[in-house]
Amino acid sequence: MENFHKKSELGRKGESVAAQFLVNKGYRILKRNWRFKKKEIDIIAEDDQYLVIAEVKSRTGDYGILPREMVTRKKQRYLIEAAEAYIMAYEINKACRFDVILIFFYGGQPRLEYIPDAFHPGL
Repeated sequence: MENFHKKSELGRKGESVAAQFLVNKGYRILKRNWRFKKKEIDIIAEDDQYLVIAEVKSRTGDYGILPREMVTRKKQRYLIEAAEAYIMAYEINKACRFDVILIFFYGGQPRLEYIPDAFHPGL
């Protein structure tokens, strides 16, 4: 159970770093941890042009995994389905983009890797 709490705390910490990163880039944070059924979107943000669905992955090491491998096709489909529900529920009328933000904590300090437009619907 302690491992779950550490992982959950790491995830929250990473999401806060990612949200602040997006704010610093000029995005407005609309929702954090928005749920549709059993699917969750970590961060929903927008600027004048895009609705951004951001998936945040936080790690304490790289585990030899390439960044693009961290969000599986199954997870991509879940995010797309949840994004469609959000767009319908809030009648969003702008282009939607799926970004991935990776937060690596080394010695407690975050290192961020940002992948805008990481994948597209229609997989």
